[in-house]
Parts: sequence; C-alpha cells; structure tokens
Amino acid sequence: MSAAPDDRVTAVDRRGTGLGLRMRDSRIVRVAAGNLWTAAPVLAERARPSGGPDGEPWRLMFEDRAVGEVSLSGTLHRRDPRVLVILVHGLGGCGDSLYIRRAARAALDLGVSVLRLSQRGAERDGRDFYHGGLTSDLKRALTAPELAEFDDVVVLGFSLGGHQALRWATEAGDPRLRAVAAVCSPLDFETSQRDFDRPVRAIYRRYVLSALRDIYLAVAARRPVPVAPEQVVASRTLREWDRLCVVPRFGFSSVGDYYARASVAPRLHRLRVPALLVAARHDPMITERAVRLGLRSAHPELRVVWSDRGGHVGFPPDVDFGLGGPPGRDPQVLHWLLSHLG
Repeated sequence: MSAAPDDRVTAVDRRGTGLGLRMRDSRIVRVAAGNLWTAAPVLAERARPSGGPDGEPWRLMFEDRAVGEVSLSGTLHRRDPRVLVILVHGLGGCGDSLYIRRAARAALDLGVSVLRLSQRGAERDGRDFYHGGLTSDLKRALTAPELAEFDDVVVLGFSLGGHQALRWATEAGDPRLRAVAAVCSPLDFETSQRDFDRPVRAIYRRYVLSALRDIYLAVAARRPVPVAPEQVVASRTLREWDRLCVVPRFGFSSVGDYYARASVAPRLHRLRVPALLVAARHDPMITERAVRLGLRSAHPELRVVWSDRGGHVGFPPDVDFGLGGPPGRDPQVLHWLLSHLG
C-alpha cells in the first residue's frame, strides 16, 4: 500500500514568497523568504508579546521505571465537551511556544477544547527530558481524568511534535484518536540530523541546543544524570546531544540505533488513522530532500501538502493548502483535522 511521493501531493501553494515582491521570485529569494518566515513571527512576538489564551493549568504525574516520578503539563482550554485538539510542540519548545498559542486560539475560535501539551521536562521542572520517538507520554496524557469526557481526539504537532503525532498514528492507541497532522516535521532522523548539523544551519542549531541544554541542566540540578553537564554544555551538534543524552537515558545502543528505532519513516505504511503532513519547500531547518526521502514507503492515507511559501512552522497569513476553511496555517490544518470526526 505505497505510492510514489509525488503521487501523494494533493495541494501546493505557489503564489510567490508572500513578501509582496513585484519581481519574479528566484530560488535565492524563496530561500531567503523561508528564513524570514521562520524568524519573523518569533521576532515580532518578542517585540510585542501577545500572551496565550486563558485556560486552566493541567498536570499529570506518573512513575517512570528508570527515573521515578515525572510529569506532563500544559494548559487545558474547555469548550466543546466532546472534541479535544492536542497541540504538541517541537524540540526545545513547550506548550507556551508561540506557534502553539496561535494554533490554540484558532482551535478555540472553532469552539473545540484544546490541550497545549508540554512534554516531560519541557517546562524545566528537572524531572526528565523526552526524545523524538517517545509516544507513550502522548498516550498517557489521555488517561488523565480531565480528558476522559472527550469522545473525539485529534492531534496537531509541529516540527518534532509532528513526528511524534505521526508515529503515534502508526501504533495501537486510544480508540478516540481520529486524525493527526504534522507541520514541518522530520520523518527520518538520520537524514534530518545530517542536514540540520551542517554549518549553514548553525544559527538554528544554536537556538535549539540552547533550549535542550537548559532542560538537561535542570535535570542535573535535581538528580544524577548519565553524562556530566559540562559535556552536554560543550556539545555543538544535534547528533552529540542525542549521543550524550538520549542514548544513555533511554537505553539505545547507539545514535544509529535510536534513529532507526524511533524514526517514523519506516512505519508510515502502518498508519491507523488519517494523517496530514504540511511541508515548506524552503524550510531552513527540515529540508525538502530529507522529507522526500522519508516519504518513500508512506501509506496512501498520508496526505502531503507542499508549499512554496513559508519557512519552519511559519507561513504567510493568507497561505492556502487546499484543505478547506479560511486561509492560514492553523485554520486550514484544523479544518482538515476536524473533518475526520465521527
């Protein structure tokens, strides 16, 4: 049940860079626009913080056999008592990341309930940290008493959170899960890591690794850790982070073992629910090449949308993926997700 990657592309937004340029967009201009649409929302938010929509603090404590008590946390917004949208952040982010808050506002405008989930350690509580294939915590979140009332659940993940959503969709899980969507997500860790660790992406790598170091240092201040904090602080690549932190903490034999066992790419033919992948051709962090390689054995149920406009999780406000609903990243993706409710 596989198809060539191009056969699964159902919509492409090719209306230029979205920068209002009058000249014909060259590839150089488009690459520059990809970087701009990645950075501009973050810079604008720093200049004029918008805050997040009001909700109630949410937390789930449980025991992990390796490290003891850990927690998942976030913000729960109650609207429709039947439908829940779970938002999952990317590597180094949390439930309060800008793209998560914006997606939450869009979902609340549609009248559904929302959980802005922070994965273990994301809020720097020092209890633990997560990895890219850790779907057990997403499943565990739905066991919380506060989430028992919901009949239908959809998941929207960004970057690494989208990878986790797709992997969750290949596993036996909660029967309430109806559909998942991933925005600008890696599929094959080995290929994506090699591209991400190249010198041209140094500024993005420093940003992500800085957040990961903060998470690790919070853990090291609370309990024994497998690698001295000084070694982690000195790491300069994502592969080093994975080798020093993820591999020993989660029992992988090597970085290659982690990438092979955790990546969703070899499992995409096993999707159990409808799934969507939105990708930007000029994403400066998750390259088009890496995504296409990861799609080689995907299930026909995976709908793939490529956009010539946008960067890493950032898109022009009028972007149209052909998914229905108003223009914009979140309204389009949420419209697709909610169309799969029972």
